Amino acid sequence: MVNVLVVGSGGREHALSWKLSQSELVDDVYVAPGNGGTSQNIPISVDDIDALANFAQEKSCFTIVGPEAPLANGLVDKFTEKGLAIFGPSKQAAQLESSKIWAKEFMKRNDIPTADFEIFDDAQKAKEFVSTYQKQVVIKADGLAAGKGVIVCDNNDEANDAIDKILVKKEFGDAGSKIIIEERIDGIEASYIALCDGQVGIPMATSQDHKRAYDDDKGPNTGGMGAYSPTPVIDDKLGSVIQEEIIGKTISSMTKEGIEFRGFLYAGIMIRDGRPYVLEYNVRMGDPECQPILMRLDSDLFK
Repeated sequence: MVNVLVVGSGGREHALSWKLSQSELVDDVYVAPGNGGTSQNIPISVDDIDALANFAQEKSCFTIVGPEAPLANGLVDKFTEKGLAIFGPSKQAAQLESSKIWAKEFMKRNDIPTADFEIFDDAQKAKEFVSTYQKQVVIKADGLAAGKGVIVCDNNDEANDAIDKILVKKEFGDAGSKIIIEERIDGIEASYIALCDGQVGIPMATSQDHKRAYDDDKGPNTGGMGAYSPTPVIDDKLGSVIQEEIIGKTISSMTKEGIEFRGFLYAGIMIRDGRPYVLEYNVRMGDPECQPILMRLDSDLFK
């Protein structure tokens, strides 16, 4: 039997701790800091890496990290230095999510399907590019912005407003010091998540989340308005393509570049004309996708 520490405070962490508590191999499940739905909550912030490591060491815990921020801040690296068992990517591997620019350049150099893009840190140059670009665009802040740093634009006025919001008004702080302007790919969006050990990625059930607020997807992007699983838009054939051309190639390309990826690898997929394109990576289990996926899982998650 082993104790488990789940790091985080959202619905994702509730789902993870609920599912892990059902394992015949798990003794106690602790959640730091947890929420009103979780039990055995530990009052340690996700940002307090030293305190989390000390608690995990004291209770002999296997640790699973829920949110992206502590991964980007090197929580896994600290645990690894101390010889503590943990499931999640290193700070270097977490760049797939912590820097959209790094991720886009990684996909480009490894021929992983994604939208065409340009990078800017100057608002005027970005607006000049938009004025000459013949397609609709999406504006993305480079860094972590709690799922709200992506602005889908219908016209140039909206694109210019998004540029000002990120680069001039600094509404996302340092996360918006640079932006990506990419081709807007319209289609059907889905989430594809795999469990990775550094060598292979085992696919979990497909899912689909709803990012935009308000009815008919009229509002801004959020961290997630809800999700369901499975999604009918990914059949076995398309799933095989995603597994081979995106998940498998991502893991092997990371290895080729000297970076081991261990943890949940989440590819946000847009399907256009039957072909999958990567909109973004997450380096942790999605929230809210985690909730319906784990409700459907009929095997032992810890195993």
